[in-house]
Amino acid sequence: MKLYIKYMVSLRCKMIVGDELKKLGLNHNNVELGMVEVIDEISSQKRELLKKNLLKSGLELLDDKRSILIEKIKSVIIEMIHYADELPKVNYSDYISEKLEYDYTYLSNIFSEVKGMMPRMMAY
Repeated sequence: MKLYIKYMVSLRCKMIVGDELKKLGLNHNNVELGMVEVIDEISSQKRELLKKNLLKSGLELLDDKRSILIEKIKSVIIEMIHYADELPKVNYSDYISEKLEYDYTYLSNIFSEVKGMMPRMMAY
């Protein structure tokens, strides 16, 4: 099961999420920027506790599909700029679309609707 987390933008955030999952006894495979893959099923009680604990660290567990997609867009941009060895040699909007497997226009429209602006990286 994949969980999506808002404001998870650094290695420190990844460590915090991993620690919180461990405290709750939840096994996980992968912790990436904005997303964690949990092996176990999560009870509603543990999910609420995880949500509460993450909020204490400034992180937010997401449930809304549109908000999850926005976080995926932001995570791809952060990875592309901060963690890649070199910037992609293709147009950034093409890179983001390919990475997320969505049409650029759709991604741009969702981002604009939810955030009230067009992402700077996608404007080029």
